[in-house]
Amino acid sequence: MSFFSALRRFWQLPGSERSVVLQSAFWLTATWFALRLIGFRRWSGFFERRSSAVDTAERVSQLAEAKSITRLLSAAASHLLVRTNCLEQATALCYVLRRRGISAELRFGARKDTAGLEAHAWVEHLGIPLNEDRGEHLHFMPFENPQRESLTD
Repeated sequence: MSFFSALRRFWQLPGSERSVVLQSAFWLTATWFALRLIGFRRWSGFFERRSSAVDTAERVSQLAEAKSITRLLSAAASHLLVRTNCLEQATALCYVLRRRGISAELRFGARKDTAGLEAHAWVEHLGIPLNEDRGEHLHFMPFENPQRESLTD
C-alpha cells in the first residue's frame, strides 16, 4: 500500500478511530525509543503507574472495542518509520487499552528451537489473546504472570 493510499484511508476513518491510530503511533514510537534508552523494567513501571485499575467484571462486553483498538494499533505499527517488534507492540497496546478502561494483560512466552531460545509477547483481554491473528502465541510456553500471583496473595 502506498503512503498516499494509507493517508487517504486514515482520513476516511471516523474521528474516534483516527484518535486511536494517532495515540497508537505515539505510544509505539515512544516504546521503541524507551526500550532502547531505559529498558523494559523502567518503561513497564511507567505504564503501570499511569494505568488505572480495571474492574474485569464490568469489562466483559468490551472485547469488540479491544479488538478494534488492536486492529488500529497494528495498522499504525505497519506504517511507522521504525519497525516495532512483538514486545514493543504488546507493551503499547496494553497501555492504550488500559488508558481506555479496558482490562489488558501483557503476556510473555518462550520456546526452544534449533537456533536457541525465542521469546514472544502478546496482550490478553480476560484471557483472550488480542494481537495474535496468526496464533503465534500458541507456539510459545507462557510464563506465569507474577502480577496475577501478587494480586491473589
